[in-house]
Amino acid sequence: VQLQASGGGLVQAGGSLRLSCAASGRTFSTYGMGWFRQAPGKEREFVAGITWGGGGTRYADSVKGRFTISRDNAKNTVFLQMNTLKPEDTAVYYCAASQSSGIYYSSNDYNYWGQGTLVTVSS
Repeated sequence: VQLQASGGGLVQAGGSLRLSCAASGRTFSTYGMGWFRQAPGKEREFVAGITWGGGGTRYADSVKGRFTISRDNAKNTVFLQMNTLKPEDTAVYYCAASQSSGIYYSSNDYNYWGQGTLVTVSS
């Protein structure tokens, strides 16, 4: 599976961005998907996850109520809608796929990673 993340950019605080992650491979619909982020000087952290069918989602407390993860299995794509962005959301955002179909909070549970897309939120 190859993952290609896109949609990052520069936005003012309070604004919105929508990240996309396009996946190759016919087995995308069986994978649990996640978004992680890594800010400069910090460890990579879990942001959001979604089960293979999209029926289950989980969020980090820091983004709950502001971010929404979704997926379109017909298009092999997972999305991260980010609203009410804050300067502390500034990071490189990565999408990841797990061969297990659930939601996992540890990066160690994901088998495939996209290249990352930079989100910068100005104050």
